[in-house]
Amino acid sequence: MKSKIAVVILNWNGKSWLEKFLPSVLKYSDDAEIYVIDNASTDESVEILRKYFPSVKIIINDKNYGFAGGYNEGLKHVDAEIYCILNSDVEVTDNWILPVLNLFETNSSIAAIQPKILSYNNREYFEFAGAAGGLIDNLGYPYCRGRIFDDVEKDLGQYNDETEIFWASGCCLFIRSEDFWEQKGFDERFFAHQEEIDLCWRLINSGKKIFYTGKSEVYHVGGGTLNKQSAQKTFLNIRNNLSMMLKNLPFPKLIGILFLRMLLDGIASVYFGLKNGFPHFWAVARGHYGFYTHIPGTLKRRQKFQKENYYQSKWLIFKHFLK
Repeated sequence: MKSKIAVVILNWNGKSWLEKFLPSVLKYSDDAEIYVIDNASTDESVEILRKYFPSVKIIINDKNYGFAGGYNEGLKHVDAEIYCILNSDVEVTDNWILPVLNLFETNSSIAAIQPKILSYNNREYFEFAGAAGGLIDNLGYPYCRGRIFDDVEKDLGQYNDETEIFWASGCCLFIRSEDFWEQKGFDERFFAHQEEIDLCWRLINSGKKIFYTGKSEVYHVGGGTLNKQSAQKTFLNIRNNLSMMLKNLPFPKLIGILFLRMLLDGIASVYFGLKNGFPHFWAVARGHYGFYTHIPGTLKRRQKFQKENYYQSKWLIFKHFLK
C-alpha cells in the first residue's frame, strides 16, 4: 500500500551526519516512512543504519550516482504519494511535516513545497541553500527570500508566510511523486547543484506551482558534500546553470541572455581567481566547456512550452554589486 509521505535521505560516506541528525528525523516524523538511499558508501554508514536505526529502510545503489542520479535511482524503490527529499545534514523540528501536507491539500496544482531553512550553526539566520524560498532573475541567477548571493538575512519573522516561489531547495524538498516522475526526475547529467532549480523550472513550464511555508522549520548545516570554497562546486554551478537556461528559457530571449551570461562569467572567473585562487578561475572555463558538451542532450530535453514571465527580479547582479 502506498504511503502518504516518505522522508528520503541520500547518503554517501556520511556516517557522522546520519548519527547526528537521523534521531531528530525519527523523533518528529511519526506519520512518515524513513528511507536512506546509500550511494555506494565505503565507510560504515550501512552498518550503522542496520545496528542503530532498524526502523529506517535502506536502499543501496550500486555506485555513486551523485545527488541527481542517486535520488533518481533510489526513489524508484519508494512507494509514496509525497517524497521529502532531505539532506543528511538537516535537523528537523517538531511539527515540520503537517503544515506542508496541509498546504498540499489546498491546491492540487502545487507540485513542490519548501519549509523555512535556517542555519544550524547560526540559528538566528537563514541558511544559504534555500532560506525562505528560491527565486530567479531575468539572467538566470538564483537567489532566495532571505539570501541574495552571499548576503544572508537574520530571521525576524519577515518570512513566516505561505507563498508561491520559483524553486524549492533540494536540502529539504517536498514533492508529489507523480509530478517528480512526470518530469523524469532530476537531470542526472547535473550530478549535483541546481538540479532542483531545473526540476522546479520544468514543473512551472508544465503549469505546476512551487510553494514555501514558514510554518515548518528545519536547520541545515550546509557544505556537507562540497563547501562554498570548492572549485568543483564552482564548476558544477556554472555548467549546470547554463544548461538549465538553455533547457528552460523561451527561445526569443535565450540567445541574448546566454551571450550576456557568458560575458559575466568571464568577469566572474577573474573575481573568483583573485578571491579563491586559480582553480576557481579554471573552474569557470571548465564549466563553459561542460555546458558545450551538454548542448545536444539539453536541446533534446527542452519542453514544448517555456513560460515567458519566469523571473521575479531584473538585473539582480547589477543592482546588488554596483548599487
